[in-house]
Amino acid sequence: MAWTLDDFDYLLPDELIAQAPLDRRTDSRLLRVQPSLADLHFADLPSLLAPGDLLVFNDTRVMHARLFGTKDTGGQVEVMIERPLGGHEALAQVRASKSPKPGSRLHLEGALDVEVLGRAGEFFHLRFPDTDDLVALLERHGRLPLPPYIERAAGNTDESRYQTVYARDPGSVAAPTAGLHFDEALLARLAGLGINSAFVTLNVGAGTFQPVRVHDLSEHQMHTEAYFVPEATVDAIAATRAAGRRVVCVGTTSMRALESAARSGPLRAGKAESDLFILPGYDFQVADALITNFHLPKSTLLMLVSAFSGMDTIRHAYAHAIEQRYRFFSYGDAMFLTRTAP
Repeated sequence: MAWTLDDFDYLLPDELIAQAPLDRRTDSRLLRVQPSLADLHFADLPSLLAPGDLLVFNDTRVMHARLFGTKDTGGQVEVMIERPLGGHEALAQVRASKSPKPGSRLHLEGALDVEVLGRAGEFFHLRFPDTDDLVALLERHGRLPLPPYIERAAGNTDESRYQTVYARDPGSVAAPTAGLHFDEALLARLAGLGINSAFVTLNVGAGTFQPVRVHDLSEHQMHTEAYFVPEATVDAIAATRAAGRRVVCVGTTSMRALESAARSGPLRAGKAESDLFILPGYDFQVADALITNFHLPKSTLLMLVSAFSGMDTIRHAYAHAIEQRYRFFSYGDAMFLTRTAP
């Protein structure tokens, strides 16, 4: 079937877009979708799992990837790091009234003189000062990048709440938001019930917020994102399978990392780049269930969950969530989905 962008549209009242986190991570709601819709709270998650099930988390950490400043000409500029390139260089989105030219400089946050080396597609190739590690410079001078649909600047609360409690090395410009619902107490409770955990790393790029710009989805090209699947995670998944239990991905980023690592055959450990674009009809190789937030209309993530659980199932679930006033997107509520055969 030829899928179009309009197949993945829905109307969302603006007031359902969560603008701030709840007081406690586990206060969020959880919509169990199959076998029938059930309105739960995230603290009820253990009731949906069984001993021996494996939760796979994305342990990436959000960088202070947003910087403001001026060009040589004095014009205002906003920089959003897409990804560090190693050393002191990075790819970035640059917003300015006129695009900066190669060889020009950007003066960011009153502290960093950054050289524009050129373009790489829609991104700019930048060189930062070599006075310190690039990520360390960003952590010191940059700002936490909240998603564009959160209509306020990041505050002190976001510094902790827009990170998962298990976040490790900085590398992302957006949080793997399904993981934001877990706190240490819930993780300990799950472990005590015999529910296992494993980790992957997928560094979320700024491209995750870029709209799909083609009507015919066969023409869409995904941004690439770096991921790492440890050998220990491959072994944990094999043991879970052997025991007849389920692999439950916490978030679409965990799922994309695992499915990317299994594209060419059996799941393999290692580092690679993912440009995997999942549409209905995709044959999932690893994930049996998925914990995920509610996604934007016409987004590749909405396409992914529609592939995982079926178009009609997801449409029905989203209509129910809107009717029941669930909170949407990064700081919003969650769903528990199980895989449906394509």
